[in-house]
Amino acid sequence: MENRSFYNEILTEHNLRPANKHEIDGATVTLEGINPSCGDDIILNLRVENDIIVDGGFTGDGCAISQASADMMLDLIIGKTRDEALRLGDIFMRMIRGETTEDELDELEESQALRDISHMPARVKCAVLGWHTMDEMLKISGVDEGKSVTTEGM
Repeated sequence: MENRSFYNEILTEHNLRPANKHEIDGATVTLEGINPSCGDDIILNLRVENDIIVDGGFTGDGCAISQASADMMLDLIIGKTRDEALRLGDIFMRMIRGETTEDELDELEESQALRDISHMPARVKCAVLGWHTMDEMLKISGVDEGKSVTTEGM
């Protein structure tokens, strides 16, 4: 990472002051993601209308990495289509495995602050919890048809 302190500031800011850590009105899909290895637990809520993620939020408890990652993810996917969000999720997962191009990393905006998490294997599941939960929930049919789906992620 070019400037570790800058990336640490991003993570700290999203952990201490997460803009998206709240319940939302009219969620069309809700999914709980659990990381049993460390106890991180988030409930991700999205409101999808006409294939666009128009609102999102999360609640739950977890480590700084899981909370900051979920917050950054929501910043990135709100306003995107389901397919765009799934594509960003794929880029994020490939980033964690070190398989992305620089152009793809740019698409992740602040989420690329987690780029080096792969050097801390015990924390990878923390970083991907929100992304994995989002991926799973957007692949469920009917998320924008007023169906509330609740299941356990991870």
